[in-house]
Amino acid sequence: MLLIALTHRSHSSPHNERLEFLGDSILNGVIARQLFDRFPLLPEGDLSRLRANLVRQDSLHQLALQLSLGNFLRLGEGELKSGGTQRASILADTLEALFGAVWLDAGYDAASAVIARLYEQMLTAITPGQPIKDAKTRLQEYLQGRRLALPKYSLAATEGVAHAQQFTIACEIEALRIRTEGSGGSRRAAEQMAADRALERLQKS
Repeated sequence: MLLIALTHRSHSSPHNERLEFLGDSILNGVIARQLFDRFPLLPEGDLSRLRANLVRQDSLHQLALQLSLGNFLRLGEGELKSGGTQRASILADTLEALFGAVWLDAGYDAASAVIARLYEQMLTAITPGQPIKDAKTRLQEYLQGRRLALPKYSLAATEGVAHAQQFTIACEIEALRIRTEGSGGSRRAAEQMAADRALERLQKS
């Protein structure tokens, strides 16, 4: 089941799309319950907006990057060459497929615990009425809080054909001598990955 969850349709069949469907359902349910329990005073509309933000592709992509999920994907040759291991849509769908696989294999409680653990940092960071902050924003606030210059982002490389380009962006924090790189199907996605990796370096230092 794990093998299927990590298999993209470009690689072979059975692939992970049915598990993704299942994982999407349990993810929405678990996040809804987490928000319901954590914010007892929030109305339905606010809870719905928070849930939508947490289960959207960008949030799943960030979690998948933290897990280095791209290293374990089974992709067809074409997807591999076009940078599929870092593509936000593929990584997000695969993470949902993994949630579905855990649900089938070990039951609802186990899947719920996995999701709650992965989302703990995002859930803790929620301030009702304010959007969930992405990696670039969190990095900027971290540096500003220490009166350090903001990071510089630059294009390090571009690969692939025009309709399936893969961007590599460098993030440099000169004062701390930190340089990280991120890749993605858009400059924005690559910048987010580079910022996320810089945050990881800062947390370990």
